[in-house]
Amino acid sequence: MDNKLYLKSLYPKLISREISEEELKWLLEYFETNNLDDLYQMIRTELELPDQMVLSAPATAPEIQMGLDVYKRISAEIAKEQMVEPAIKKLWPRLAAAIAIAMVLFGGGLFYYSSQQHIAEYGNASVAGRNGATLTLADGKKIRLTDAANGELAKEAGISISKTADGQLVYEVKEITGKTDQVNVLSTAKGETYQVILPDGSKVWLNAATTLKFPVSFSATKERKVELMGEAYFEVAKDRQHPFIVGSKGQRVEVLGTHFNISCYEDEDATKTTLLEGSVRTNDTLLKPGQQSILRGAELKVVPVDIELAMDWKNGDFIFKGEDFKTTMRKIARWYDVDIVYDADLKENIELGGWVSRQSKLSEVLRRIELAGNVHFKVDGRRVLVTK
Repeated sequence: MDNKLYLKSLYPKLISREISEEELKWLLEYFETNNLDDLYQMIRTELELPDQMVLSAPATAPEIQMGLDVYKRISAEIAKEQMVEPAIKKLWPRLAAAIAIAMVLFGGGLFYYSSQQHIAEYGNASVAGRNGATLTLADGKKIRLTDAANGELAKEAGISISKTADGQLVYEVKEITGKTDQVNVLSTAKGETYQVILPDGSKVWLNAATTLKFPVSFSATKERKVELMGEAYFEVAKDRQHPFIVGSKGQRVEVLGTHFNISCYEDEDATKTTLLEGSVRTNDTLLKPGQQSILRGAELKVVPVDIELAMDWKNGDFIFKGEDFKTTMRKIARWYDVDIVYDADLKENIELGGWVSRQSKLSEVLRRIELAGNVHFKVDGRRVLVTK
């Protein structure tokens, strides 16, 4: 088991108080200490969190004092229980560690519900996005995959199109008939994500507000060509005789079989292609694993990339590490389907750090950013006002 990923996965459960006894026991055993300072440093080291971070942003003075008071009371109880059975006494440090973990990891998150001011400002903030998409067939028929039953949805040119129980769209070659150049369109709205397995076996994960166009069959073409607008992660099936081509916002990415991510939203000033495995050619520029091409206008440059940062959306996180503040807010707007409005006096050079689960409610994400950055939020329906 990857302890780092598992520790991250416990975040939304602990913050929402849905963590199981077994999961809490794992935390206690993993961080075998009842010292707040030691625990704080161990968690920061384990998760490789920067000094400025959303997850462990400093709590307010009252929250810190409340946590220390609780810790002191437990310590006092331990001192009183000198005659308690050893097995019972051993539980006290673990209880203290449990409270310490919660307070240090989540910056006073256990006391979130006592902050009526934040509840009022955030209102009925949006829940996280979900698995959903719309499939448009070659004849123009639209199928809402969220509402469609599992099983076969349609047949086109001898290709069976079906929805699986775990929420995937699968194209399977049965018998090639009719026109094989028919095009299907899979699109996610804001707040949606989906996965499709193409006729050649290639897998594609779509982020929110993304459109993927592709033929129902690649059998009659020399190239396996698709078109993308938005963001998607590809795991391309190897076929040296038929290169896989992705057309996206001024660029052409050619691969034979590899894993890569493309971000090419209309409201972003750059198209970014990140290579995880294999090799790709972006507008005649070869990328190696761990590299990212950035295309702005006619200028393309290649830079080393933080894979964890580039793939945060697919791994279920928002990672805020050296990223432009408004770029971060556009990601949040797409996932929670909200509009962001900025106060005229808001400064431009706001810096954030850390990460938070994409399964968190919008109110929790905004609260974390408030703790880490010099900004404030007010939610009015689907409108988020950002002020200094």
